[in-house]
Amino acid sequence: MRAPAAKAPSAAIRQEPVARRIEKSATAFRTISEVADDLDVPQHVLRFWETRFPQVRPLKRGGGRRYYRPEDVELLRRIRSLLYAEGYTIKGVQRLIREGALKTSAEPGDPAPAAERGRAAGSGGGQRVELEALLDELTALRDRLRRWQR
Repeated sequence: MRAPAAKAPSAAIRQEPVARRIEKSATAFRTISEVADDLDVPQHVLRFWETRFPQVRPLKRGGGRRYYRPEDVELLRRIRSLLYAEGYTIKGVQRLIREGALKTSAEPGDPAPAAERGRAAGSGGGQRVELEALLDELTALRDRLRRWQR
């Protein structure tokens, strides 16, 4: 008599390799699948954003494989936040980048962003930075409400 056939693995078991993925260094390059998983967006969205935001320049290797630099991932994370959480359009995000309101990369020798300068200055500067960030967020919300009311 034959043993019963083994059942197909459940969905939870098939997803296990993703959960067991080894955490990479913060400076390591990421594949498009890793970035897509990290940002919770499909890979085709990342490829589309590359066409709309020339500041995102992943390294392309043989066969067209993309490897994203840490600064590319941070820019994509900010773009995602602006588009999905803050309600900006693609043109609006492009304008922010063009006007310099959205820093695209940290170049050596660039002054630290205001939030980092405030944290480095100690507890007195940190509170000011938090208040400035809160004011920026409230201003963005006000602008978003105004656009919505039109």
